[in-house]
Amino acid sequence: MYGSRPRTRTPISFGSGAAGPPPRDLVIILATLFVTFSMRAFEGTRLLPALLELTPLVWARGFVWQVATYPFVGGGAISIWFLLELLILFWFGRDVYRYLGRKAFWSLIVWSAATAGVVAVLVDWASALAGASPLASFQLMQGQRVLMAIFITAFACAYRNATIYLFFVLPVQARWFIAIEILLAFMGFLGTKDLAGFVGICTAVGMTWAMLSGGLMTNLRRMRLRLQHYWYRGRLAAERKKRGMRVVRGGKGRPGNGSDEGGSKGGGPRQGPWVH
Repeated sequence: MYGSRPRTRTPISFGSGAAGPPPRDLVIILATLFVTFSMRAFEGTRLLPALLELTPLVWARGFVWQVATYPFVGGGAISIWFLLELLILFWFGRDVYRYLGRKAFWSLIVWSAATAGVVAVLVDWASALAGASPLASFQLMQGQRVLMAIFITAFACAYRNATIYLFFVLPVQARWFIAIEILLAFMGFLGTKDLAGFVGICTAVGMTWAMLSGGLMTNLRRMRLRLQHYWYRGRLAAERKKRGMRVVRGGKGRPGNGSDEGGSKGGGPRQGPWVH
């Protein structure tokens, strides 16, 4: 989606405060996540985040608005890890915002999060029909977690050769962060059996990658053409085998007339450059 549009390439300032004030839109997102997360701790206010977060009520009772609101409702257990997640979200989100610009930044969030939400809901509905019962549906992709997947993937696409110190110690190129976050999501899936959440995270990562690596429609068209190419090759090979096609030799003269014109001295046909 953004493969042909100009982008703002600012120097990478990951984890430093020397890049100017943070984007206002990102601050609003972080504040919203913190407020909705805090509302869970109180009896009188926990109903609002419960109505806005992604739950099986989307397919059970038609709470379809949750597909649009869940990225902005802080999720997870009450612990210091939530603040660390917000800090990671800020570090990656700041550079992604400055790379894409305001309009493309929000377009990326809306398309990736909404697509991930729809796919996750379909997986959860299918799992319920199959009799599966995860410990908590959509836990792996709730709120800041799906935004982290989107921002980290976008950063890896925009600054793929940048070196980031994982856990502030281990130097890792940014392009490997996509595989790392998929691995972490899989480890979370092993602990929670949250298949819908895991598939949702993978969908958000794939959608973000598609939008930032030549455009979604361009990648889909390229994939369709490649599949058509393989299908035609397979069909042609099957037809050759079925009909027993072979190379036919030919020339200007009649085969076997013994003349030198258009034929060989032995009376046989002259080999032509074509194949039937």
